[in-house]
Amino acid sequence: MDYNKLRAAALSHGEDEEAVTVDTRALIDKVLARYSGEWTTLRELIQNAADAQATTVKIKWETLPSTSVPLPPNADRSDLLKHTIQHHTLRRLVVSNNGQPFAKTDWARLKRIAEGNPDETKIGAFGVGFYSVFADCEEPFISSGGEAMAFYWKGNALFTRKLQLGEEQRSNETAFVLDYRNTTTTVPNALSVSQFLATSLTFVALQHIEFWIDDYQILSLHKKTSPSVDVALSRDVETTTKERLMKIQKVDQASAQIDASYMAAIGWKPRVTASRANESYGSSNTEIPSLRSFFSRLTTNTSSAKAKKAAEEKAVQEAISEDITALSNSSIFLRVTTATIKTSVTASFAAELERATKKPPPKLTKLAILTSSYDEVKASETSSSSGNMSKAADVFASVLPTKKPGGRIFIGFPTTQTTGAGMHISAPSVIPTVEREAIDLNARWVRNWNIEMLRAAGIMTRLAYTNEMSELQQKLQRSVEGANAKITPEAIAKHLPEALHVLNSFAFGDSTPSGQVSQIIEEAFWTSYKRPLIEIYSTRGVRMTTQVRIDSEELSKFVPGIPVIPVGLKETEFVKKLIYYDLLSHITVDDVSKELSEYPMSKDQLIAFIQWASKKAVMGELSPTENARLLDSAIATLGDAGTDQGGIITLGSIKSYVSPNKIPAGLPIPPTTIPFEFTKHANAHELKALGWEPLEIVPWLRFLLETRSSRPEAQDITKTSSFATQVLTVISKNWENLSQSSKDTVTQLLKTNTVMPTKLGMRKPTDSFFPSVKLFDDLPIISPQCMSMKDKFLSALGVRKTVALDIIFQRLLNTSSEKSAGQAKWSHVELIKYLASVRADIPSDDLRKLKESRICPAEAGPAGQESSQGSAQLYKVSELFEPKGDLRPLGVKVLQWPEYYRRASAEGKFLAALGLRAYPSAPELVELMSSPEPELRAYSMKYFILNHASNNYSSFDIGQCEKSFLPLEGNPKQLVTPKNCFTNTNASILGLNILKRDLHEHALKFGVKRDPHIADCISWLLRNIPQTPQSATPVFEYFATRITEIGGSQDSQLSNAPIVPVVRQRLASSLSEKTGGTVTHVSPRNCYLGSSTTYGDIFDFVDFGQQANSFLFRLGAKLEPTKVEVARMAASEPARLLSVLQSSEKYLNLLRSLSEHVAVLRKDKDLWKKMKTAPFLLAFKEISPAKGDAADIDEDDTPVRHYQLASPEQIVILDDYISYRLFKDGLLCAPEEDGLEDLYAALGSQNLGNLVTDELKIGLRSSHQEGAVWLRKHVVERSKIFIHEYSKHARDPIKHDAKWLEKNLAVQVVGTLGLRRTLRGRNQHTEKKSAAAAITNQGLVLYVASDRPKPDMYQVGYAICQHILHRPSQQAYTFFEPFLKLDLLDLRSRGYNVDRILRVKAAEARMAEEERRKALEAEQARMREQAQFQQQEHAQTAQAEPATPRERSRAPVMPGSFDSPESPAAPAHAIQQQQQQDAGANWGRNLFSNLTKRLGLDELVDNDDERQKSRGGLDENDGRSSTEQNTQNTKGTLMQEGGASNVKDNLHRAIDSTRAYGSSSLFSPPKTQDVKEQATYCDSTSKKDLYRAADASNGMPVFMMKNLQVDVEQFLAQNHKNINAFAVLIRQVGEVYGIKSKALHMFYDDSNNTIAFNSVGSIFCNLRYFNQLHASTMDDGEKRAEAATWWWVVVAHELAHNIEQLHNAQHSFYTESFIQQYFPKMMAKARELQASAPARALPAAAAPPSRQPPPYSEY
Repeated sequence: MDYNKLRAAALSHGEDEEAVTVDTRALIDKVLARYSGEWTTLRELIQNAADAQATTVKIKWETLPSTSVPLPPNADRSDLLKHTIQHHTLRRLVVSNNGQPFAKTDWARLKRIAEGNPDETKIGAFGVGFYSVFADCEEPFISSGGEAMAFYWKGNALFTRKLQLGEEQRSNETAFVLDYRNTTTTVPNALSVSQFLATSLTFVALQHIEFWIDDYQILSLHKKTSPSVDVALSRDVETTTKERLMKIQKVDQASAQIDASYMAAIGWKPRVTASRANESYGSSNTEIPSLRSFFSRLTTNTSSAKAKKAAEEKAVQEAISEDITALSNSSIFLRVTTATIKTSVTASFAAELERATKKPPPKLTKLAILTSSYDEVKASETSSSSGNMSKAADVFASVLPTKKPGGRIFIGFPTTQTTGAGMHISAPSVIPTVEREAIDLNARWVRNWNIEMLRAAGIMTRLAYTNEMSELQQKLQRSVEGANAKITPEAIAKHLPEALHVLNSFAFGDSTPSGQVSQIIEEAFWTSYKRPLIEIYSTRGVRMTTQVRIDSEELSKFVPGIPVIPVGLKETEFVKKLIYYDLLSHITVDDVSKELSEYPMSKDQLIAFIQWASKKAVMGELSPTENARLLDSAIATLGDAGTDQGGIITLGSIKSYVSPNKIPAGLPIPPTTIPFEFTKHANAHELKALGWEPLEIVPWLRFLLETRSSRPEAQDITKTSSFATQVLTVISKNWENLSQSSKDTVTQLLKTNTVMPTKLGMRKPTDSFFPSVKLFDDLPIISPQCMSMKDKFLSALGVRKTVALDIIFQRLLNTSSEKSAGQAKWSHVELIKYLASVRADIPSDDLRKLKESRICPAEAGPAGQESSQGSAQLYKVSELFEPKGDLRPLGVKVLQWPEYYRRASAEGKFLAALGLRAYPSAPELVELMSSPEPELRAYSMKYFILNHASNNYSSFDIGQCEKSFLPLEGNPKQLVTPKNCFTNTNASILGLNILKRDLHEHALKFGVKRDPHIADCISWLLRNIPQTPQSATPVFEYFATRITEIGGSQDSQLSNAPIVPVVRQRLASSLSEKTGGTVTHVSPRNCYLGSSTTYGDIFDFVDFGQQANSFLFRLGAKLEPTKVEVARMAASEPARLLSVLQSSEKYLNLLRSLSEHVAVLRKDKDLWKKMKTAPFLLAFKEISPAKGDAADIDEDDTPVRHYQLASPEQIVILDDYISYRLFKDGLLCAPEEDGLEDLYAALGSQNLGNLVTDELKIGLRSSHQEGAVWLRKHVVERSKIFIHEYSKHARDPIKHDAKWLEKNLAVQVVGTLGLRRTLRGRNQHTEKKSAAAAITNQGLVLYVASDRPKPDMYQVGYAICQHILHRPSQQAYTFFEPFLKLDLLDLRSRGYNVDRILRVKAAEARMAEEERRKALEAEQARMREQAQFQQQEHAQTAQAEPATPRERSRAPVMPGSFDSPESPAAPAHAIQQQQQQDAGANWGRNLFSNLTKRLGLDELVDNDDERQKSRGGLDENDGRSSTEQNTQNTKGTLMQEGGASNVKDNLHRAIDSTRAYGSSSLFSPPKTQDVKEQATYCDSTSKKDLYRAADASNGMPVFMMKNLQVDVEQFLAQNHKNINAFAVLIRQVGEVYGIKSKALHMFYDDSNNTIAFNSVGSIFCNLRYFNQLHASTMDDGEKRAEAATWWWVVVAHELAHNIEQLHNAQHSFYTESFIQQYFPKMMAKARELQASAPARALPAAAAPPSRQPPPYSEY
């Protein structure tokens, strides 16, 4: 088909051109920026084919020959294809399909970006995919069925033309023709395209895809699918997703096969130059250079593996390049599990989703999971027809989910989003991002939908996994049929690779780019079953995880029958997650117990079991109950393996085990002890953990003795010496480790039996002797075999080492009657030496006998040779001291030892054991130190000091000794006990004894304390209280050093004791003179430290020095009185306190300080009660000047406030200033401060308002209550502002809020109001009131008198404050008054937030204006009807006019208002007063009436006055009296107030108040007046709609209205001359007044009649009036002067607004005053303008062209 011809026909004969809805190139470029992925155009066009239900898609690239590289000569078809791939460039891409032709709506959507396909069954959603063709194509062309459409550009706008094709041009195919924008694009990488197409065919409803380059069919893909098989849904599966949006209804499974026929060209890698590589696209990742390959070229040691790989790849490329047109075939086998999902969403959810995707969510959708089983993977690997070709051209590399990058999410086509597992997931209803490369998990409703879809995918994944494991189990069963149907380890090993493949396919890892995807799918995968279990491959086949355990090498040695995870699967991620989720556990005790109970163990299994169980028990993994259950279940045979001989051991009966360190293995053991051969691999700690204890010596020995008769004689310990020696040797080795009770038991068991082998035979141990005993030859010495036994053991059994002491005394110590020839008597020295040599063997009874025997003499030799002779009397060793030189001067008994005595020798140690004393005891030394002999006393004291530590004298409490042995300082002969002397010399002030000074450093050794006990000191102080401050100082200083020791009751005792001497001065008759004082004693709590000018004469202040003061401060003395003490003093002696302070202000300061601590004072109830009655509060009474002629009273003769003391009940709190003004002569008032008033009120002072009785006299109710309605609304409105603002300045002031007021307030108009005030029933005063309020049954009623034209707003505020405030005050009344008087705009200008009220007012004003307009139209119609009649009566009316003075028509007034002329109740004088005001308002319009008429201002001013009169409600001057109003509204009075000079000053100040618009300086009006509604000709409300548009040539700002109907730029260009002329004119007028140039501005407003206005000092003049009145005549000098005069008067009018904002008599006065003052200057300026050249703008550098901007700066 000739597409060029079709395009030309479409462009020439097609329908009228039609612009694309979104027609900017920039928008398409932005769309393409989101579609920047690889093969985006192909993906979108294939998707369109799938949506059109096509079965075949053909993709063809047409190329352009190279203009630089010619065709190779004699080239075959392979060479031509090589040349095309290497050197041709792309001309066109044609993508055609055999789907349904385009419908009318499809053609329409092509022209609309972002419209999308509304069909929820289609993948397309956003309507921007087609525009990806513009990435490479400038003007695409589409042909479908009988129609065609061409796109083309006009500038940046995209247009289309559509053509109806003839019968000969019609085609059943839809073709997209994309001509490349440039001719430099190289041929795409064939392998990358082929892999993309193979992946795209996976899930889309296509069957065939062809890939062509020119006439070469590079690739042909065919997909075949087997019939689906239903997959049963288990009851345990939760088929509904977490948010209940989706439910799986049906699942089926089918196998798919994709066959590929491709040319070798897809695996051919031509060498591409760098320039062509940069221009090419679609290159595979393998061709992208990496840093690794870069650095590999720099390294020299290339591995042999890399070299081998490079050689293999080179060989493959050489084989392929021989003929790249050679065809190869390859197939891939896949398994697709598809689910039908029913969605259930709410209507609101569906609406939000449709808004985001432009299509409703589907009711039913499909979701598929693609996996490849182990068999299918193997089949796919063997399906390739060429091994080399399959490696270089792996078409299905990205199809298999088990290959990198793993499984992907398919939304029709693969996205970049991976699943994190070895499976692809096809979810057409998942909503992608706009570029279709990822899942949208950001938008709220889309995110929820997508997450639910992913959860459904997780459930599907779990179903697919269950199906895979079920098939694996079936294969296992088939493989073991005929072998007792038991699964053998060989079968498990055979199918282990398949199980590994399944687990790896369903093991989830991290997904990219969004990690949430895999997390959501995995969560649903694990939680989709109602029970926490899953199928897993084990050593017993596929079983649930609840039946499978984690393998343990130790357990397999004795319980091999438990199903466990095979070793090859333990490290897989799937198994790790099973363990992490606690779905797979280790072998439990129950498992082991169950397995052990089924069969007995062999020896090896028993050893392994004991080894395992003992270790588990040690680690705490076996509880005692579990341990016992295991041992009870364990049975083992003791025979050899494979035989039935041997005994049976039941581990439940075992209680102990053999420890070879205690008992050798070969000796007999009890039956409850397990043999050592089974426990040799376990340590003692492990065996104990099993509940077994080591076999101890005592039970073993008892077993040997008790069962000796039942065993052979060779194993009888009492008969066989060899066996006895063996047993005794074992006991001897363990003797030191036995407890004392065990030793006693062993001794008892062996002592009574003949178990000791001796040279005389078997003997009892007590009848045997050690070999060292050689005194006699006939002793039964133990046999040599027992020499290895421990002496301690043998001695404990009773084997003797010595002969009895009686025998020794009998045979060796010859008495005088038994002397034999040649045999001398032993001395006590020789006896001690012998006994010391055998000391360890001496029995305890003999040793006690030695201690009680008198065997040693004392020294009795002469001085210097004391040890040479002994005393005749013998002493016990314990009665003697060691022979040392330092002991002899003490006169104690010393042992006579003629040799050199060494304490460390054997004899010295033995003597010490017998009681020989090394030094005298402390009590003995005390006796010596108290001796009457001075020398002995001095030496013994010296000995005590030197040996205090070495002899441990510190353990003796010498301080409690009652012996007097310590000398005193100053009297060393006097001896006292340690308790009666001290070392602190300062304690002598208390009359205490001080230890002799040279013994102070050893005072602790003698038990002498530094100070006496603090209790004793306190007792002494209380008995001996100092009488003068001088005597008290050292005493208090001493106690200050011991201040830390005082505490508890002692502190309280001293604090309240009168121990402080105080000198109290007596005041003389003159307060400034003091006389001598008297000493009195006060407690520390009642005195104060230091001095005080304020309280010094009131309270007791003392100063004993810093150290002594610290003692008193510790006892409660204070630096100054507390508030409670001051209050107590004030309540007790107020007159004295006032006289001391000598100032009422100081006394008030004292009361202020008390007011801040009311809460503290209240706690002291007695004090507070006294304060309520005591006359200690300061109150004032006004003393007015003497009554006389008012003219004689000077300004300084104002009332004087006299302060005096009074009780709280005598004082009133001033809360009603009016009542105070009436009754002040007889009142004592509290100071007017909040804090003091709170104090006075708390003590009982009453508010003045509570003492004054108000009696309201209310007249008759008026029949006209219309004004009451307005007043109520006004009061409620302004009260809200007042309450909000007043709350900021007072503490809890509001009694009733604005809501209460609005609910309860009523307003009534009455004839008259009178108020009678009575103070305490005596004094009375009556006055007329304008307004008053009272509480009635109807709520709060505000009465307003109609006998006055306006109510006094001050009285209104006074009446309201009385009921809404807790404490109404004069400050509140005056604060409320401006809120009632000022209008809202003025309140806003003063910083109050009234915007909300203004908005309500504006709405009401609009409604009123509409009603007024309707009434006016009706009135105008009526007037037209009467016009003819009026003309006829005109002559008569003209004749009657001179006889009757013309009366100015009155403005309409709100019916029922207080000054309504309609009201019959309105008094006559009120109407007369209104007429006088009208006359006063017009007085200033006479002087320049002609001028104002020429300016057209008189009518505007009149209208303004009429509007002011027509304003309903109350005027802002209501609070003033008629006299005050007349004063402000007459010219003569104004002149009297200030005079001519004052007026001039006011004018100057008004000019100085002008400022630049937007200036940061604050505008300060020179005179503050109430603001009224302004006239329309100078209405400043228009300033809200202005913005600064430009600056004139002289810098004057030019403002424009925002809603101006003309183009601003065009307007400025047309009026630039007038703008500059007007700017010059205004500046010249401003120079007359001396106005700052920055204060003058111009603006243009054509929507109202505003000529000029003054905005907070900034003057704005309307250009519109200058254009209409003066712009055309500015070339004439006279006209220019007239224009200046016109605007001069306007500026004067606006300057007057700086003084008075309202259009009243005062404003008119100041306007005329400006004109009078500056009239001469204006005349001079007029003459100057008449004579000068025409006003021009400042010259520009060059004449601007006609379309250039005007010569001023625009904003």
